[in-house]
Amino acid sequence: MWFTRVSIGNPVMAVMVMLAFVVLGLFSYQRLAVDQYPNVDFPTVVVQMDYPGASPEIVEAEVTKKVEEAVNTVAGISSLYSRSYEGTSIVIVEFNLDIDGRKAAEDVREKVALIRPLLRDEVEEPRISRFDPASQPIFNVAVLSTDGRKSAQELTTWAQQVLRKKLENVRGVGSVTLVGGVEREINLYVRPAALEAFGIGVDQIVAAVRSENQELPMGAIRSADQERVVQINARLKRPEDFRDIVVARRNGQPVKLWQVADVVDGPQEIDSLALYNGQRTVLLSVLKSQGENTIAVVDGLLQALDGAKSLTPPGVKVEVNRDNSRAIRVSVANVKRTLFEGALLTVLIVFLFLNSWRSTVITGLTLPIALIGTFLFMYAFGFTINGITMMALSLCVGLLIDDAIVVRENIVRHVQMGKSAHQAALDGTAEIGLAVLATTLSIVAVFLPIGFMGGIVGKFFHEFGITIVAAVLISMFVSFTLDPMLSSVWHDPQAHGVHRGPPVTLYDRTIGRVTFQFDRFTEWLSDAYQAILGWSLKHKLATLGLALATFAGSFVVIPILGAEFVPKADLSETQVNFYTPVGSSLEVTELRAKQVDAALREFPEVRHTVTTINSGFAAGKIYATTYVRLLDRKDRQRSIAQLTVPIRDRLSRIPGITVTNIGQTDLGGGKSLQFSIQGADLHELARLSQSITAKLREIPGLVDLDSTLKPDKPTVAVEVKRDAAADAGLNVNALAGTLRTLVAGTTVGNWRASDGENYDVNVRLPPPGRDAIADLQRLPITVAAAADGSPRVVRLSQVADIAPSTGPNQINRRDLNREINVDANALGRSSGEVSADVKKVLDSIAWPPGYRYVFGGSTKNMNESFQYAVGALALAVVFIYMILASQFRSFLQPIALMSSLPLTLIGVVLALLMFRSTLNMFSIIGIVMLMGLVTKNAILLIDFAIRSRRGEHAGEHGLNHDVAPMNREEALLHAARVRLRPILMTTLAMVFGMVPLAFALTEGSEQRAPMGQAVIGGVITSSLLTLVVVPVIYCYLDDLSAWLKRKLMPRAPATGQAAAITPAK
Repeated sequence: MWFTRVSIGNPVMAVMVMLAFVVLGLFSYQRLAVDQYPNVDFPTVVVQMDYPGASPEIVEAEVTKKVEEAVNTVAGISSLYSRSYEGTSIVIVEFNLDIDGRKAAEDVREKVALIRPLLRDEVEEPRISRFDPASQPIFNVAVLSTDGRKSAQELTTWAQQVLRKKLENVRGVGSVTLVGGVEREINLYVRPAALEAFGIGVDQIVAAVRSENQELPMGAIRSADQERVVQINARLKRPEDFRDIVVARRNGQPVKLWQVADVVDGPQEIDSLALYNGQRTVLLSVLKSQGENTIAVVDGLLQALDGAKSLTPPGVKVEVNRDNSRAIRVSVANVKRTLFEGALLTVLIVFLFLNSWRSTVITGLTLPIALIGTFLFMYAFGFTINGITMMALSLCVGLLIDDAIVVRENIVRHVQMGKSAHQAALDGTAEIGLAVLATTLSIVAVFLPIGFMGGIVGKFFHEFGITIVAAVLISMFVSFTLDPMLSSVWHDPQAHGVHRGPPVTLYDRTIGRVTFQFDRFTEWLSDAYQAILGWSLKHKLATLGLALATFAGSFVVIPILGAEFVPKADLSETQVNFYTPVGSSLEVTELRAKQVDAALREFPEVRHTVTTINSGFAAGKIYATTYVRLLDRKDRQRSIAQLTVPIRDRLSRIPGITVTNIGQTDLGGGKSLQFSIQGADLHELARLSQSITAKLREIPGLVDLDSTLKPDKPTVAVEVKRDAAADAGLNVNALAGTLRTLVAGTTVGNWRASDGENYDVNVRLPPPGRDAIADLQRLPITVAAAADGSPRVVRLSQVADIAPSTGPNQINRRDLNREINVDANALGRSSGEVSADVKKVLDSIAWPPGYRYVFGGSTKNMNESFQYAVGALALAVVFIYMILASQFRSFLQPIALMSSLPLTLIGVVLALLMFRSTLNMFSIIGIVMLMGLVTKNAILLIDFAIRSRRGEHAGEHGLNHDVAPMNREEALLHAARVRLRPILMTTLAMVFGMVPLAFALTEGSEQRAPMGQAVIGGVITSSLLTLVVVPVIYCYLDDLSAWLKRKLMPRAPATGQAAAITPAK
């Protein structure tokens, strides 16, 4: 290699190049952002519209369908789904991964703006955001009263006016939701009996309050020297002033508001609740915008809280009770620790083999230079420091030092042949250069396809693949420049042979004893290996049969493993979702939530709990989500997985709740098993759903089964008697307007308080006046005045029938069809096995025309990812073949080398079985990674054997005499003896580099462990089998090529080197 010659010739330049890598790498490292995963969010745009008081069916027909049809024409949509609740429509548009989220949001805004004029006036303005309101909050702040004197209204007012605004100013915050807050409100509670007595309609009250409480500009008066603005200041100064508003006149006398309504200045009616350790609290819940860095956002929020300390009134305490950045910081710190541990173990292995601290330093230097240099490329490509990139680097530890080990070991071998250090550095690197280049390129060939897989998994592992490629290429460059240069300059006396006599120095008496024993052990291994290889070359068929048997055996074990998308990590937090019976009030749900809370806090592992009702992830007054923060992993014996079963048992004893999830949700916030049943008719969907869920309950290992199909909620149906209404001069619109004001309430403007804030003014019935059907029947409705001008009033029961009824709780739609979403978790079995059983059940159902099922969530991601991984694997195999064929100048020999690939499978499967892991995204990437690693050993072995068969000639590699060409078996046995040390060294370096990763000792490492386990198992078995099976297959292929040559070129003269290559029989 020319750069080897340059660096040996100019050592200072070589050092400067390495220094450049380190300096630029360190500068880049400081600028890299930290996150848990690469940003793999699907660009999501959410359109939220409120239609107060409307049932889910009306919301679906009047709002949701129209929004869906408008938005459906935007390009690049991957899925479009919606939820119609009581009074709210949420349409969620997911775009393909390659679409820019900001551009998508603009397109959606345009489409929604076009249909806005077509919607009813009562529908409120659309809120369009670039985050899913159902996504998990990254940060929660509880506002508490320390002495119990502050009311919820006072806490809410401060949280709303001061703290919320501070937090919303932080860069990257998507929204700050106030949960469990009760804002100040002026309520005008009308008295139906008084309205009836005075013959006043509620619409008159609304009109009077609207017209009396306002500020209006009247223009300006101008004189020659000044201009003055004229305005009417008719805003009411105090809530009590509302009492004196004149609503109507009866018999010449004014009727004032206090005569027909009560003015109440107090908290609004409670709509959502937050409980912190079972106590009501005001909670600020923060969602981040898409594509923002969690740690940067949380740091900003903590700074904002710090800044708000001086503004906090006495008796108020602000406490952070959820911080998602902690998990990220912990997992990234743990991967860094794994990286250092792996590096130390690797260097230790090198030291034991080379038995020289100088050689260890020379090879060990490759590690820091390559790792730090990689940060430069990570920064250049816009990557972040996250669990995936750090894991890539910790996997690299074993890989990076490989090239350096092989090069150094070969240089030492040449020194021991009696050459000068300078000559040995040149010859040793040149001899092994092509083999090292081939092994490095085969690793690049494996990781490049991983970096460019499709789908969500491709986004996930893009940074992984590219990071490893960058690190490996840097390490190869260092091995070809710095290693030979240091070897030539830094003379190593120990390289000239191991001291065999009695121990002389202190080193000999201490560490020397260990290394001496290790040397003896490797020599014994080498002899044993010679014997085994000699036997297998004589019994080729038996060896081949054994290899095939292990390969076939691994397929028998695979089904036992089970499969899942991504294993769950234990990051000391979990969550419980549950709901109360349909139609339950907020107070009932709160009572149950307190019981759940108390049950959870019976466990010593629980640090604190935060429950939210009717907010974000749990929209609806019957839904609650409890976030459970556990003690740190090191402070507790039981893991989250071990706690799940006792928690489930304990919660099952609480009556009146249905638990829908225990444990962390998957990537994307859903459960691990999800599918939707789609069709047009709700009743048919309900029938299908009920028959399917009954069968699903029988599947072992399937828990937390839940569907969006709930029993119909109780409603009250008002059927207008059209004839009676017409006689009274009423139309449906007027009737609906009056009823709506009385029951739902109408906001009739706002009142400005002394603190400068505006508070809503509402007209409605008092709470006790709207809790039974009889109350509605007695409601007075004013109709057209009598002939003499006196007011006329009818009761609602005279113009309408009022009866209890039922209606759907929520209506879900997907891709313009109605759907019922069914989800569940797996317990005791892997989600892949349970999902296969679910698929069998779904396939056994007789589906009516137009109805179908679609898998979503992790199951869909898992199937998609496995397909992409297989594609990457195939591509890697093709690339490796191309590289090997080019290097060995043969179409057949690469097949012998690649025969080591299938032999890794048995090791992977056994290792995963031993560690009780599953086949998941991480273990599969581990398998793909092995493809590059295991050909390495075969290349080193066969490359040397081919050289020995050719014979080495004087002048080559500094030899001063010819070495006779060897026959095939002899060459293989010779290669086995010479190459066993570097093969053992690289294998053990790889294994020990992986040990900290595979044993998953730190918090949250359960997720990464399968990758390390797969690599360790695969490397160990493939090394054992490769060293025996590959030479046997090489012999067979060599015979085949000789036979083909004889057939195709029968009269070719056999002279010179060609004679040496003909197989020795």
